[in-house]
Formats: sequence, C-alpha cells, structure tokens
Amino acid sequence: MDTTAPEETDGEKPPPVAPFSQLREPPPTQRGARTRAALVKAARKVFERDGYLDTRLTDITKEARCAAGSFYTYFANKEEVLAAVLLEAQEDMMHPGMGRVQDADDPYAVLEASNRAYLAAYRRNAKLMGLLEQVAQVEPEFREFRRRRGDAFIRRNARGIAELQERGVADREVDPMMASRALSGMVSVMAYNAFVRSQGQEEESTPVDFEELVSTVTRLWANALRFPGHR
Repeated sequence: MDTTAPEETDGEKPPPVAPFSQLREPPPTQRGARTRAALVKAARKVFERDGYLDTRLTDITKEARCAAGSFYTYFANKEEVLAAVLLEAQEDMMHPGMGRVQDADDPYAVLEASNRAYLAAYRRNAKLMGLLEQVAQVEPEFREFRRRRGDAFIRRNARGIAELQERGVADREVDPMMASRALSGMVSVMAYNAFVRSQGQEEESTPVDFEELVSTVTRLWANALRFPGHR
C-alpha cells in the first residue's frame, strides 16, 4: 500500500513501476503502438475484473480484439503486461503530498490538500491497488517494488515533517522518520480499507464518506504533530 507523499522531490526519482527492466521498447510504428495500447487497456480491465491469478492471456487478447499471437509481439508473459498497466497508471497516482510548506502557507491547509489528492487518486485506482496487493503476495519483483515505493514516500513525508519542526509548527520531540512511518501508514491503511476492502462488503454496509475521511486523517496528522491550535 502507498503512503501520502509525492513520488519525486529534491531530485530524487521514484522507484520504477516494477519490473521495469522487463518492459520492451515501444513499438516503432503507429499501428504497433495502437495494438499495444489496446492490450494494456484490456489487461487492466481483465486484471481488475478477474484478479491476477485468474486472468488468462486469452481473456486479455479477446478483450483487446486482437489475435492471441499478437500478445507475444509486445509482452512475454502476464507479469510484463501487468508492469505496463502499472506504468500507465503511475502518472495519475503521482499526487501532491506534504511537500515543502512555504512561510506564507497554512500548514494545515497544505496537509489537507495533500491528503485529499492522495485519497482521491487511491479511490480512482482502488481496483488496481488491490491487484498490486494481491500480486505482491506471489511475485517477489512486485513485492520489492511495493516496498521501495513505500519507503520513498515515507522519506518524502519525513522531510516535510522535519521542515515543519524547524519552523516550530510540528512537535520537535518526535523523530521525523518514525512519525512519517506511523502517520503515512495510517492513511494508507485507511485508504485500503475504505476503497479496496469495501468492494467485497455486502451492499447494506455503510460506505465511507470521502470528506469525513479527509477531515479525519488530516486532523489526526495535525494532532499527532501538535500543530498550533491542534494541541
């Protein structure tokens, strides 16, 4: 699962959407590019519908309306096409996070906007996030990707917390990294429970109110860091 933070800051690149090294070069022709795009789009739909383990390559090619043999022109196996699906979804899931809080900024408003952007992106990609959790249990490459990606987010938030401590906004007695691990993990788990686990619940279950979720996690962050007015 993710944490609330952007994927790139201060020149630090996010980890590749794994297993990036397995992906082939883009097709040189427009026709090839269209076919590959159709396969990636179809793969996401089938993966989200059937799950990683139950997805068959023939289901993907059928959904893409292309010959079964065409798949192997662009991808060697199911792992490669899943990596391509995740790569395509990455831009949407690159959300603003704590980031740098300028002197004139309201840190609470920045935090709230960051949480809102993260939770909205998670909700849009909930099925894919659930799929990543599933495949990480059986594929070491994706499990390692998830770990490195989470660590990058946590480091980013830790820097944001440290900056707030320097300004006297956040509690200086807490360790920024430990605080980031705890608070970022809280938001991540809440997002997973609200948008992924809830998909399998019975219809009579009460859905989580999005605005209440944003408000709650933001207040908990601010209270934990002892923002002015939240102590």
